[in-house]
Amino acid sequence: MPKALVNGIELFYNIHGTGEPLLLIAGFDSDSLSWSVLMPFLVKHYQVIRFDNRGVGQSSAPNSPYSIQQMAADTIALLEYLKISQVYVVGHSMGGQIAQELTLAQPEIVQSLILLSSWAKGDSKFQAIMELFGDLPSKLDPLLYQTTLLPWLFSDRFYATPGAIEQIVNQIRKYPFLPESYALYHQSRAILNSDTFERLASIEVPTLVMVGEQDIVTPIKFSEHLAQGIPNAELVILEQVGHACFIESPEIVAQEMLKFLTNH
Repeated sequence: MPKALVNGIELFYNIHGTGEPLLLIAGFDSDSLSWSVLMPFLVKHYQVIRFDNRGVGQSSAPNSPYSIQQMAADTIALLEYLKISQVYVVGHSMGGQIAQELTLAQPEIVQSLILLSSWAKGDSKFQAIMELFGDLPSKLDPLLYQTTLLPWLFSDRFYATPGAIEQIVNQIRKYPFLPESYALYHQSRAILNSDTFERLASIEVPTLVMVGEQDIVTPIKFSEHLAQGIPNAELVILEQVGHACFIESPEIVAQEMLKFLTNH
């Protein structure tokens, strides 16, 4: 399996499809595999690069503090390793924060930006949720922790879909690379210490902001703040969809992404 040595750690990555490069940046407690249901819609049109952030999947998981800017630097180093000079960037949740920092640090390499279920600055409730998500892993069995998160991630409609949650639980049960509790703690604290709100006006690349109507982790108002703060950003609200929007509604999310990317 391909790994790149960047910033003193190994990052696992994979590349599928042909065409212009499209980078997918996963969120908290998620790795490259999380994009699997979206991939068939993208690889027909783009060379899609997925990777595991530090702390998850098959990438290194140092037991030391992480930051969003550090993970953005990891991502930039991975692109340099792959000799990719320009790329479309997609980030989900924490990955959206990483994507913002990447764009602020190196705007010349970002052709356009797509932020799914993300934020610029969390409120007090968001802070409490992320503290909980970071503290619980050390107190729960890994499988129990992962399944405990599911009601936060998916909508009423998805839960009512026969077999949908059971399929995800089975995938988690079989997955051999569940993250260590300390790594999730470090990721959560990186999130808690991150804030791009005052710098949003400096993001000048074409940007699409997308959020699920039933997202209870990063609610609609967070995406509205992003769309208002980033010049000429577009906002799409997905009806009856939760935080894990691209897993719940991959076809609709892909449709919106491809429409935006075609024009930008």
